Amino acid sequence: MSEQDDNQEDGFAEEKLIQAIENQIESENPPAARAVFNKLTLVGYERDEALGMMAYVLAHEINAMLAADRAFDSAGYEHALRALPVSYTHLRAHETG
Repeated sequence: MSEQDDNQEDGFAEEKLIQAIENQIESENPPAARAVFNKLTLVGYERDEALGMMAYVLAHEINAMLAADRAFDSAGYEHALRALPVSYTHLRAHETG
């Protein structure tokens, strides 16, 4: 697979994660989704940046679920969302180091 194919797949996955976050915000399921989005935009994050951080948290939980062959941890996911933006920084630091 070429680097261009990888980039297209990454873009597709990111787009789907963002759509999932937008759906969560709209449906308020989990309830934290709308609250966290509002908090992030209130403290100065742009819409796309807030959605991106939230999508990153969702991706992290999905990866952990698949790696451990376990069910989706709704409580853990909601906890990580509520901890944004700190949880985003923490997750990114563990990814690179």
